[in-house]
Amino acid sequence: MKQATIVTVMAAWLIGTMSSASVAASDFEGVWKVKDTAGQQFEITLSGGGTAKATRGGGGMTGSWKEEGNAAVITWNTGWTTKISKNGNRYEKSAYRKGEPLTGKPANSSDAEKAK
Repeated sequence: MKQATIVTVMAAWLIGTMSSASVAASDFEGVWKVKDTAGQQFEITLSGGGTAKATRGGGGMTGSWKEEGNAAVITWNTGWTTKISKNGNRYEKSAYRKGEPLTGKPANSSDAEKAK
């Protein structure tokens, strides 16, 4: 009986530990200052639940994001994809037109600065 209790407690602890690790905050979460294809500054907000929003495009853009290696990849409701990548001690934003692969040349690139 005592051994079963120990096993149950250890299993609960392990599950709790693994669950909290899976919801750890990403370094990419927050507000990023970037520039669009016309050189105009706007902000991209990456939230913990995987949602993204931007302050450009009239009423703004919405989408979802996920971390892939050293980058946050954002899929927008417009069909465009944005990637914020860490390169050494700086970050860069690359934007890709609808249907363009992330391995190709971006339509636009700019520095990305984390504001919050």
